[in-house]
Amino acid sequence: MISELIINVTSHETRVALLENGLLAEMHIERESDKGIVGNIYKGRIQRVLPGMQAAFVDIGLARSAFLYVDDVYTSTQDFESMLTTMNNDNGDMDVTSEEPDEHEHIPPPPIEDMLTDGAEILIQVIKEPIGSKGARISSHISLPGRYLVFLPTLNNIGISRRITDEAERERLKELVMKIKPPNQGFIIRTASEDSTEEELLSDMDFLIKLWENIQKREKHAAVPSQLHEDLSVSLRAIRDLYTKNVRKVVVDSKKTYESIINFIETFMPQLKYSVELYEGAEPIFDAYGIEVEISRALGRNIWLKSGGYIVIEETEALVAIDVNTGRYVGKGNQGDTILKTNLEAIKEIAYQVRLRNLGGIIIIDFIDMEKKADRETVLNTLQEALKKDRAKTNVVGMSELGLVQMTRKRVRENLSGHMCESCPHCEGRGQIKSISTISYDILRAIKKESVSTTEESIVVLVHPDVISFLYDEERFAIEELEKQFHKKIIIKADSSYHHEEFNIYNH
Repeated sequence: MISELIINVTSHETRVALLENGLLAEMHIERESDKGIVGNIYKGRIQRVLPGMQAAFVDIGLARSAFLYVDDVYTSTQDFESMLTTMNNDNGDMDVTSEEPDEHEHIPPPPIEDMLTDGAEILIQVIKEPIGSKGARISSHISLPGRYLVFLPTLNNIGISRRITDEAERERLKELVMKIKPPNQGFIIRTASEDSTEEELLSDMDFLIKLWENIQKREKHAAVPSQLHEDLSVSLRAIRDLYTKNVRKVVVDSKKTYESIINFIETFMPQLKYSVELYEGAEPIFDAYGIEVEISRALGRNIWLKSGGYIVIEETEALVAIDVNTGRYVGKGNQGDTILKTNLEAIKEIAYQVRLRNLGGIIIIDFIDMEKKADRETVLNTLQEALKKDRAKTNVVGMSELGLVQMTRKRVRENLSGHMCESCPHCEGRGQIKSISTISYDILRAIKKESVSTTEESIVVLVHPDVISFLYDEERFAIEELEKQFHKKIIIKADSSYHHEEFNIYNH
């Protein structure tokens, strides 16, 4: 699979697109006004320990307090792998060995109130962006990603990416890291380390250890709360985390960013220097690579399939619902074959959209009902296979009795629509607004209520122009009846600044 990294830089935002075989697979956006904080390290103060939730709120200098769960404070060898799923690394897709077996590994963590106290200072790292009304999730276990390794200074374990599948290579890397690493410190061997030399691993290790030493020095004199370490910019993170052996080239349209990438590559992976290109075309870079069209498609609710079927993606606060429909597709064989073909075609698009939109949390997929058990198993197996391309951790629970497929996907950062969209001011996120007739009848009832409570001779109503047209054309007799009944003059005025559901009534 041939991949490319396309980077678009402006004064207000940086966008990174990962193309796989010419198709947009991932989008990463960082805006100057709203920079991501995952990976940042802070010196914070515990505001409140909550024994009932086995968690604590920590002030790290942000608008909302950060959330620290008990499992992110205490970690045994047994819990090492589950902890990695919340760290800023290869999405927790790890195999785990321990240099020194922990005889207490099966003992559950002590209560959080025994480990933390209100007002105490604490060194933490952000492992999950603030999403919606929720504050950032944090951990007291620090992870510092390099090109080949992730340094875990508070742990004594070795992890290795499952994406390295060759057993001989896995053993070689683990033995190599065990030999050169300092005692009582842990490392994760990243996917990019496959076929790397001892010199490359040692260089990466030395850099990360020095970085940690500098963070510790700053901590001693820093105020509380304060930021001690900021992760790389989105463009350099893309080079560090997304630049695999499948990436053929990196194309960037900013000379300044191009130079920073070259400097970064010369330090960590000099052999890749000549794969970076500066784009100087007249056409905007994302238009030249067809990316803008794919972004617009990824923000839509309905996605049409080539056969004529379509899927509907609905994002809510609690979960994501995906519905599969046959649409215009009628098939050439029997109904069962048509349904199976539509479901299988939908799977490819669902896996693509879930990754591109960065959908996370609970995802419910409503496939078209299938009578044959074999067909249901085929759909489930195909979905699991399609999700293997996703770097984020996914878990397909299975198909329920109602024919719904339940799955989860790890969510670390805001999804694409969260970055690029906001709730509609007219419908307030409902996806619908009241009809003109419904609003008009609401207004007539409000006029009647106002007429009863006032002694003024006139009542003025301000409404949207579309609503005033309906009132004068369709309900003029109702207005006349109200005037006769309450002996008042009703004046209706149009105000284009009002949205359809908004109106204002006052006495005159």
